[in-house]
This record gives sequence, C-alpha cells and structure tokens, in this order.
Amino acid sequence: MAAIIGRKVGMTQIFAEDGQRVSLTVIEAGPCPVVQVKTEERDGYSAVQLGFGAAKAKHVNKPEQGHLQKAGAPLMRHLHEFSTEDLGVEADGVAEGQLITVDSFIPGSYVKVTGVSKGKGYAGTIKRHNFKRGPKSHGSHNVRGPGSIGAAAYPARVFKGIRMSGHMGARQVTQRGLQVVDRDPERNILLVKGAVPGAVGSIVFVRPD
Repeated sequence: MAAIIGRKVGMTQIFAEDGQRVSLTVIEAGPCPVVQVKTEERDGYSAVQLGFGAAKAKHVNKPEQGHLQKAGAPLMRHLHEFSTEDLGVEADGVAEGQLITVDSFIPGSYVKVTGVSKGKGYAGTIKRHNFKRGPKSHGSHNVRGPGSIGAAAYPARVFKGIRMSGHMGARQVTQRGLQVVDRDPERNILLVKGAVPGAVGSIVFVRPD
C-alpha cells in the first residue's frame, strides 16, 4: 500500500551523474498506523484511514481517543482517509494497526502530493490571474486595473465567475507526476523530485500517481 501522510520539511538538491542539478522536496512521511478499514458492506464505501503525528491526550478529544484506542493505535494529531480504488488495493488486504512507512514507496515510481498552498492574501488581477497591464503613456489611468468587467444597459450586471481581485492561495492543490528519488526509513524521510504545495511544516498527503 503506497499512501502516507507527511509533513513538508523543505527543499534540497542533488547532482546527477551528468552534473545536472536536481531539486528535491524533503517530506517527513509516517510512520502511519492504519486506524480504520472501511468496507462497502459496513460503511457504504471502501477506504483506509491513517494517522500521523504523535499527540498528547489534552490535544485529542474523547471521541477520537476512543476511536484510536479501539484500533490499538497511539494518540495521533492528524487522521486522513485514502480510497482503496485510488490506492489500487483491496480493503481486506489491509489490517487495523498495520504500520505504513516510507518502505512502501519504490525509488523511480511516481506519486501525487496534495497539500494546502501558501496564502498570498488579497491580490489584484495581475498577480492572481496573470492579466496584462494597461498602457503607461498618453494619459492612461488603467495601469493595473482589471478593465471592463460588465455589460451595457442589458443585462446591467456583472456575471458570476468573472476573474477579479480577491483572496489568493490557501487552497487545496494536488501536484501530480512527482518522482520518488530516494527514501530513508530510519529517519522516515521521503525525497521527491520537484516542488510540492504548501509551506514548510504543512501536512501533505502522498498517493500513487
């Protein structure tokens, strides 16, 4: 089963045999115990729930504590479900209490990483949607403005979905096609080629692509 919860540590680089620089993202992945196995017969869908990040009792509410104790898992700060269809495994092939580590990932394989992108705050249309700026000369006042956004007398309103300024970033993003370069089971480290969404220290979900 190649799916795991991790924390983005940062970025580093290595040099290939031909001297080319390769940018890598360092992910502290797992170990993640299987907290619950959901089946079509009992739950209506098939999924596997994993836990990540040790937590103190005061940071976990009583229902979650009972849920984790039932599975024989320690107190975990983060829980996340992975669909068995997405993982390509059968629900009966995974048992509660089973420990998922970076050993599940083979160097050279491809994964997709989901995380929450960095928040950019309130941004204009040039930064948010890559609009072009207006002319600077001949008395133009439309330098960084969005331009025309509405219609004339009819329908006399702005249509929904028009690209305008607003909150940028801080949304769930999935980056696909990331290659696993190496792994370190002793330190629970996973190295993937390229950048993954999110700030340093944010939680990411790694699945096969």
